[in-house]
Amino acid sequence: MIVVSNTSPITNLAAIGQLSILRQIYGTLYIPEAVYRELREGEERGDHPHFLEIADWIQVRSVPPEALLSLAPYQLDRGEAEAIVLAQLMEADLLLIDERIGRRYARERNLRVVGVLGTLVAAKQRGIIDAVHPLLEQLRHKAGFYVSDQLLTEVLRRAGE
Repeated sequence: MIVVSNTSPITNLAAIGQLSILRQIYGTLYIPEAVYRELREGEERGDHPHFLEIADWIQVRSVPPEALLSLAPYQLDRGEAEAIVLAQLMEADLLLIDERIGRRYARERNLRVVGVLGTLVAAKQRGIIDAVHPLLEQLRHKAGFYVSDQLLTEVLRRAGE
């Protein structure tokens, strides 16, 4: 399975000490160079623990600059844009992305997307974690991840909680 990731699913799970969930569910993650830079900057600022040097299951790939031209009209940051294009170029089975506009654009390009919340539900279904709710609360309070009450209810319903 080819899985490409944007920055936020990685940083949010790293911030709550649950980065290993990504490896257990998806195996190797491919990230574009812009996402790598964002992750490195986050490490340097102390936003999340240092992990890039030891996470050999996260592989960096280049995206040709001309491939980004089709994204010019959209308000995407560089990491989102490169992640979407990389997923297209690699014909990825899945793109990990949380941002609404990025998800919408990726779906328009017929990419299958999932975010950190869907990843947590999958982790519970596979027996990797016991419960989603405590991790959601950590994401909200420790990582500053916004989840509306309606979405929270839906995620917990899907997780059987």
